[in-house]
Amino acid sequence: MHETFVRVTYVTATSLGHGYIEDLDKEQINILKKAFEAFDQEKKGCIGTVMVGTILGMLGHQVSDESLQEIITEVDVDGSGELEFEEFVTLASRFMVEEDAEAMQQELKEAFRLYDKEGNGYITTTVLREILRELDDKISAEELDMMIEEIDSDGSGTVDFDEFMEVMTGGDD
Repeated sequence: MHETFVRVTYVTATSLGHGYIEDLDKEQINILKKAFEAFDQEKKGCIGTVMVGTILGMLGHQVSDESLQEIITEVDVDGSGELEFEEFVTLASRFMVEEDAEAMQQELKEAFRLYDKEGNGYITTTVLREILRELDDKISAEELDMMIEEIDSDGSGTVDFDEFMEVMTGGDD
């Protein structure tokens, strides 16, 4: 889905693992940088936490005051009331990645619907085999058999949308 991924080094060790910053692409980080710089008028390298809701709103992300405050408290570890760019990106990335996940689920729903021609809520393992082969033409028949066997654990010969999602997204790990 994203062609270029950017890994950004965190400034504070305490923020590690709390955001989804590694899932943002260059374009998303540039958008956040421009928004951040527009509100960092004194060019101090930080913005007041009171501005965060406004910036997210401008980017199309409506967040309740309660959940925004919860996240700001978590990200603004020193309680300074200001966020450096890295902290801001950690916070904002949560909303952007969530949106991407929703968009991907919607695309997969549409793809599933196209293959579920009768509209009965499932596709056959034969159809799934064709989809998987289209996605990876180097996959062997044995690998396909193993995947299908794992997916269709009850041997029904069909795959519902949840099973399809798991295959296409690599499960929920």
